[in-house]
Amino acid sequence: MMFTLTEVASLNDIQPTYRILKPWWDVFMDYLGLVMLMLAIFAMTMQITKDQVACLPCLEDSEEATGAKPNSFTQQTAQKAASSAATGAPLANTLPLITKDLPDDAVHEIHVTHQHTAVVQEKYVNQPQPTGVRTNLDYQQYIFINQICYHVALPWYSKYFPYLTLIHTLVLMVSSNFWFKYPKTSSKIEHFVSILGRCFESPWTTKALSETACEDSEENKQRLTGTSAAPNQVSLEGKDDGTTANSSTPMLGVKFSADKPIAEVPSSMTILDKKDGEQAKALFEKVRKFRAHVEDSDFIYKLYVAQTVVKTVKFILILSYTSTFLAKINFKHDCEPDIKQLTGYRKFFCTHNMAFMLNKLLISYMALILIYGMACLYSLFWVFRRPLKEYSFEKVREESSFSDIPDVKNDFAFLLHMVDQYDQLYSKRFGVFLSEVSENKLREISLNHEWTFEKLRQLVTRNAQDQQELHLFMLSGLPNAVFDLTDLEVLKLELIPEVRFSAKVSQMTSLQELHLCHCPAKVEQTGFAFLRDHLRCLHVKFTDVAEIPAWVYLLRSLRELNLIGNLSSENNKMIGLESMRDLRHLKTLCLKSNLTKMPTNITELSPHLIKLVVHNDGTKLMVLNSLKKMVSLIELELHTCELERIPHAIFSLINLQELDLKSNNIRTIEEIISFQHLKRLTCLKLWHNKIITIPSSIGQVKSLEALHLSHNKLESLPPALFTLPKLRHLDVGHNSITVLPPDVGLLHNLQHLAINSNKLEVLPKPLFRCTKLKVLCLGNNALTVLPETVGQLVQLTQLELKGNCLDRLPPQLGNCRLLRKSGLVVEDHLFDALPVDIKENISRETTSFTSGL
Repeated sequence: MMFTLTEVASLNDIQPTYRILKPWWDVFMDYLGLVMLMLAIFAMTMQITKDQVACLPCLEDSEEATGAKPNSFTQQTAQKAASSAATGAPLANTLPLITKDLPDDAVHEIHVTHQHTAVVQEKYVNQPQPTGVRTNLDYQQYIFINQICYHVALPWYSKYFPYLTLIHTLVLMVSSNFWFKYPKTSSKIEHFVSILGRCFESPWTTKALSETACEDSEENKQRLTGTSAAPNQVSLEGKDDGTTANSSTPMLGVKFSADKPIAEVPSSMTILDKKDGEQAKALFEKVRKFRAHVEDSDFIYKLYVAQTVVKTVKFILILSYTSTFLAKINFKHDCEPDIKQLTGYRKFFCTHNMAFMLNKLLISYMALILIYGMACLYSLFWVFRRPLKEYSFEKVREESSFSDIPDVKNDFAFLLHMVDQYDQLYSKRFGVFLSEVSENKLREISLNHEWTFEKLRQLVTRNAQDQQELHLFMLSGLPNAVFDLTDLEVLKLELIPEVRFSAKVSQMTSLQELHLCHCPAKVEQTGFAFLRDHLRCLHVKFTDVAEIPAWVYLLRSLRELNLIGNLSSENNKMIGLESMRDLRHLKTLCLKSNLTKMPTNITELSPHLIKLVVHNDGTKLMVLNSLKKMVSLIELELHTCELERIPHAIFSLINLQELDLKSNNIRTIEEIISFQHLKRLTCLKLWHNKIITIPSSIGQVKSLEALHLSHNKLESLPPALFTLPKLRHLDVGHNSITVLPPDVGLLHNLQHLAINSNKLEVLPKPLFRCTKLKVLCLGNNALTVLPETVGQLVQLTQLELKGNCLDRLPPQLGNCRLLRKSGLVVEDHLFDALPVDIKENISRETTSFTSGL
């Protein structure tokens, strides 16, 4: 049964609406598939009607030339007689010679046939004789031989090439359009195409784009300045009409047109009627639901990639094995069927009448496959050239001034990329329906007109952490243009009475840190969802604890919370009313206040809090029992808390690694022996206190790697201090130390030693056994000589000597190969007194280092 071309081509028939999702290479491959399909059908038709072989036997020897082997002496004699007759010799002349040795019965048989043979001989001699080789095969035998040799001699590819072409073409055509038919993708694609068509044809789309274009034009700005505020409001409401994210909010354009005469609105900015507004509202809801349904997976993208890979692999497979069979389609073939017992011939010479046609068709098919494969390779290149699971509406935001259109991802982004290959106008018009604009923008028109995006962009600076930062001070409200700063990382708001975070805050995808300084802030539900999931650091400065927004305690993704304000004992009850248990990811809590005791509700954070900072303003922190429950703490800072001793509650923090008790009134640290139970304590900062002596028990804290004791009242250092095996950083600067014990040479891992601003007169020689020293601060002492053994500190990169009584620097300083002039803090005359080669070496290294940077 034959397939018609129309029936087979229907396999590739996709609904016309899907054409917007077919890039040019898919369309091109579809046409190539149709051409290959027609080629296969044509080859099949030709093969069915005309495909055959014609064979002749090969006469290899005289025995086979007779057609059969003689079986008896009589047959041999008859054959001799027939041969004589064939040559034209008279049978009467040859008969005596043939029969002289024969028996009587044979002679009688020969004489009986003599008369009939003579008649035949007479006809044969009198007529023209045929030329060629006599085969003794009849017509039916030739038909049989042709059929046998068709199956034996012909390569399989010559017989089945059209059918393989048909199968391959059907597989390629199915692979090209499988994603349109597969149930899990076809429903989404159909829904997307339907919504896209409606968005493209919606009157609201055209009017919204034209209105925003008019707003950006200078002519329209001049016209708006000469009219009342009402038309301005109408224009923005009309624009925001289509971008309203909340489905429960009425269409602003429709609502206003019922209240204000349409005649007040400029002709270029007419408001949509109620029907168009309702349709736009329905489209917004459909787009929102479709995005939520599609954007959470990338199944469509993976399926398209898979079918493209399948087509590419199929192309390579077809091309590889087809090219090997191309040379086997020949016109001439040798056939050796096992039918000698039937025909008397062992070998036949055959011709294939379709060989020429099939050869040309195969070459054409390979050319088509090669072109098809190049299109497949290009499609793979396009798929993997850039991330198709991310789609940016940056261009649409710039052209339409809908700056709140969010970027999309996964299958939603992939479908938009495919649409762009058809016509980018589709995604541009569709992007309008992804815009979310809050009602605050409508009510704060004057503020938004004053604080434009360009003006805010000029105020964006880079902070010390190289982050983009914006600081707004004493405004009447928060401009909506702030939400357009999608690259902003730090936002500081100070003394702004009305701060409202709308849904548009969700497009500030880079926002990590927020400062609210005396700004009672409100947040919409959609905006809160974004802040809850994306905000990492929050600083809240307040006068009274009641000014802290309640939603602050619900930011579950918050990593760092800084509360700066009055948290006295009277208001501690108020802060306790707000639970912190929802701050499940909070790692750092900083309280800069006037606490007299630790707030009880922070114990709810104890399982996951790793850093606690309490900076008091000089108020004495007396109750610290809550610290015992915070066993997960890694860092603890208690600054300016008027502590006189190390709190005992600290010794329960078994995971503590760093303790900072800066700027307290600690005089004695006898309790330091208890730190030996904190096996993970590596850094202890007791600087800016009033410590007089260091107890010998400090040698028990074997895990210490850094010890900061600067700005105290130390006069000596105990030998036990230098038995700490892991100590790398020791800072005892700004004290009254007169002697550095020789035991300092035992600190083999010491890398940083700061003993500046003391009363040292001599440096012990064992100090220079600490060959790992990188930083050595000896400034503002009473040193008169720098030992020559300083050259042993080959890893030294910073040496501070300024403020001493040195007469010269030792030449061995040149052995410190890593020391550069920028790291050598010394008086100029001492540096100039160094040998020239050492000075040049240090200066040359500095230049080389700078140029390298």
